[in-house]
Formats: sequence, C-alpha cells, structure tokens
Amino acid sequence: MDHEALSAEVESQYKWVESLKQEMGRVLVGQSSLVDRLIIGLLTNGHILLEGVPGLAKTLAIKSLAGCMEADFARLQFTPDLLPADLLGTMIYSPENGEFSAKLGPIFSNLILADEINRAPAKVQSALLEAMQERQVTIGDTTYPLPDPFLVLATQNPIDQEGTYTLPEAQLDRFLFKVTVDYPSKQEELTILDRMATSGKISETKPVIDREIVSKCRKLVNQIYIDPAVREYIVELVHNTRNPSNIDPALTPLIRSGASPRATINLALATKARAFTQGRAFVTPQDVKDLAPDVLRHRILPSYEAEAEDISTDVIVERILQKTIVP
Repeated sequence: MDHEALSAEVESQYKWVESLKQEMGRVLVGQSSLVDRLIIGLLTNGHILLEGVPGLAKTLAIKSLAGCMEADFARLQFTPDLLPADLLGTMIYSPENGEFSAKLGPIFSNLILADEINRAPAKVQSALLEAMQERQVTIGDTTYPLPDPFLVLATQNPIDQEGTYTLPEAQLDRFLFKVTVDYPSKQEELTILDRMATSGKISETKPVIDREIVSKCRKLVNQIYIDPAVREYIVELVHNTRNPSNIDPALTPLIRSGASPRATINLALATKARAFTQGRAFVTPQDVKDLAPDVLRHRILPSYEAEAEDISTDVIVERILQKTIVP
C-alpha cells in the first residue's frame, strides 16, 4: 500500500479511537495519558504494567476498557498463597471414565487484570511469563493457545512493599509499558466527588468497538511509516541506555544495566500505534520522545549509587532524552 492510500485508510479507520475515549470518559475522570497507553497496548497486543498508590482508578480504567470492546474480562487478585493452577487451570480426574481432562483457568480471557501482581510468589510469576510471551499455556502434556486479543494489564502499589515479591527483570521486559499513575488535579477530583460519592450503582461503559476492528487496525499499524532518521533516533536512545558515557559521563555510575533490544522493538511499535490514534500514517520524533519514558523506565536498572542518591529511572531517561540529538 502506497503512502497516500495508507493515509486515506488510516484517516477512515482511526475514528473509533475518539469514540472509545469518550465512552471511557463517562466513567473515568481524567487520566488521559493512561487511556492513551491502554489503547496503544490494545493496538500493539502489548501488556501494560500500571504503578500507583491505591484509589487512582487503575482497576476502573481496565474494567472500562473491557466494557467498551465486547471482550472476555477476568480480574485476578494476586496474593502470596496463589497457585499456578488458580491462574492457568489444572487436570481434573473423572471417576466415571477414569480419565483426566483439562479445566482451563481464568487466564483464558481477552483482557486480564492482574491486580497487585507483585504479591504473587515466583512460581506464579513463572507461569504467567509463558502466557505473556508465548500466548499459550501448558497444562499436563497439552499446550493450549490463548484467545486473541490477549492482554495482561497488571497493577502494583509502589509504597507498601511488605509481603511482596519483586518482579523479575525477564518478566518486566515483557511489558510494553510501565505507566506511572499520578493523583488527579483538584478540578478532576471535584468531578470524581460528584460522580462517585454515591452508594448506588456506578455507571459502566458500553461496547463501542469489537475485536474485528482491533484486528484490522493492528494490520494498519504495522504499515505505519517510520523515516530512517527516526528509526536511527530510536536505536540511538536505547543504545545510550547501555553506553551512557557516549552522551554524559555523569550517567555512567547511575546505570547498572541498559534496555534490551525488546525496548527498541516495542518503542517503534508503540510509536506506530500512537501515530494511528492521531490519524497519521507516519511517526514523528515527538512520538518517540513522548513514549520513551513508559517504554524504558522498567528496562533500565539503576545502580546502587543512583538508589542511594534517590535518582529514579525517570530522571535518567529524561537526561538521556535531553542529551540525544533529535532528527
């Protein structure tokens, strides 16, 4: 498809994005950046990790997205006593015929809300890792494919670390984004008060899109054009997380390990999806700058020195963005 035809097709297909935002806005107050990231995750088939203190509507945002797209939705409350079988399913013995049959678990849904994901032990994290990466689950001797789309939208609380298990780097790398959810503004909180301070039933979202539309738009996203200069900019950003001395020697002692090539792939794919949501058939450097913090913040391991000086990965990413030449 040539550029003009692609532009026309994007222009005709992206309008559901605004309808989805409006429908989610009936329930969710503010959090426009979070909604944008959720839509990008939907278009790229990418998992998202949400981090924020309790009460910031992380769960509500994910439930609202599920209600907008006629998708199977499952909420899993992760606890220290959770077992892999509670998540994936298990083999059930039937006394009638003396055979075992598979009882599939709640993970066989389109949207999975993994609430407080860091409260589950390592064996559950390992089981979830296969599902996230391979989009399949092995029960007994049989491997079962997961439905399409399949997105894990996980939440974690950054404050209360008692009784939690730090997510392994291999699992963190499987998340497209790590989104930091912040407090609402004063005006937004007044709106929340007016809308939510009731003992009655809270409004729910209604379906505005279906899975076929999402599948069709994913194919368009894959065709979005990235100029060679922007491609080099993406690679340069990720490369600078591994070799920070190239741009700022002061960053070298702050980074223990840089981002993997999966960061390059995910950043490019995410920028394509962002361009689509804005009705464009091409990626701009600003797309890269806007999404880089969410793609990189969980893939850069700060050094002990950075932690001692209370320098977060967000600060490190911002300095890398400032020092890297924009095309």
